[in-house]
Amino acid sequence: MNKTVHLFLIVFSVINTPNLFAQRSDTLRVELLDLFEMADKNNRVLKIACYNEELAEQEIQQQKNKLLPSVDVSFNFSYNGDGWLCDRDFTGGMNAPIPDFGNNFALQATQLIYGGGAVKTSIKAGELNLMISRLEKDDNKQDIRFMISGYYLELQRLQNQKKILQHNMLQTEKLLQQLRNKFSQGVSLRSAVTRYELQKQSHELGLIRLESSERIINNELVKTLSLPEGTKLLVSMDTPPVVEAAQLKTDWRALSQENAPVLSKMRLQVEKARLSEKLAQADSKPELFAFAADRLDGPITIEVPPLNKNLNYWYVGLGVKYNIASLYKSKPKLRASRIYRQMALEEKAIVEDKLTTDITTAIIRTEEAQKIYETKLKGVQLATENYTVVKNRYLDDLVLITEMLDAENSKIDAEMETANAQINIRFHHYQLRKLAGTL
Repeated sequence: MNKTVHLFLIVFSVINTPNLFAQRSDTLRVELLDLFEMADKNNRVLKIACYNEELAEQEIQQQKNKLLPSVDVSFNFSYNGDGWLCDRDFTGGMNAPIPDFGNNFALQATQLIYGGGAVKTSIKAGELNLMISRLEKDDNKQDIRFMISGYYLELQRLQNQKKILQHNMLQTEKLLQQLRNKFSQGVSLRSAVTRYELQKQSHELGLIRLESSERIINNELVKTLSLPEGTKLLVSMDTPPVVEAAQLKTDWRALSQENAPVLSKMRLQVEKARLSEKLAQADSKPELFAFAADRLDGPITIEVPPLNKNLNYWYVGLGVKYNIASLYKSKPKLRASRIYRQMALEEKAIVEDKLTTDITTAIIRTEEAQKIYETKLKGVQLATENYTVVKNRYLDDLVLITEMLDAENSKIDAEMETANAQINIRFHHYQLRKLAGTL
């Protein structure tokens, strides 16, 4: 009997062990940097940005290939019909036999020597496109990291509020037990017990709402990180409540000039517009190229009668090509490229102004959030002291139950607002880092 029970326990543990491991693997305890690393590896937007970078590299290679010689080879085999020979007035016609089978082999190489600078300019434009694609990837990375930071801070806020609410629920339960004891002794009213039971239910509903919001944010974060569905993320609660003074004194404007991807991208757009102007000018310049060829033809039909022999010959030389239509077609294109350059300069100025304004706003909001947190922290202390005094007075039957409920609600509100103020400090600081391109 003991062996049977022992065997059953072993089988039961083996069957349930995978489920236990699966549950553990579905829960991840993470910090913000961990989420950043996951996003860099798994986020689909960043994967698309990587593909765009690879495409830009291939476009550069395609432009460089234009500097290489082009080599063409052809081979033809034909069946020839007889010719017909006549006078200029189409009289005196006669049959002109031509050998039945013909062949043609040609090998030709062409090398561009000068193309008006179009190829080299196209290569430089491709290199700029590659740099722009990398900056766009960095910009996307900053956007995604800022979005993840928002989710992360929201989860911290919800967990803080849950912790506050759960702590107050324990206090409410203790006080409710005291009220029940007093009611059973006949020294308290039933209405007092009922009001605190309603207060307890209100806390329970608040906890349900917080847990639902936490599940929604968790799901959005899991999708952003491309993690398996059902993964639960437990964020660290070790976030510093304030931003260090040295970080507040950082010259964020100067930092953004060096690191902000959106600003660097606009500088490259201006340079790209300048290159497009050079490309438009190259269209009106001649091309110089060298060529070499070898041909093997048969039969020789330039003789009458045709010779049933093969003729092999080769040649080398230089060629010049000029598109005369560019004299009147390139002017509108050149004017358009100059307009495009002016537009790029204006767009760059707009981006710089907006970035400066956003940084100034974020600095002010960060300082404001810091002061609000300090004020709310003092408010929690006062609300807690008031709650303790009112609670003791209520237990001594010196105040009404309504004053007790008001004191408890004030304490909960103060704690919630302080937790939110703490999160807001980090949010505005992350916003500053995102604008400066250092998140």
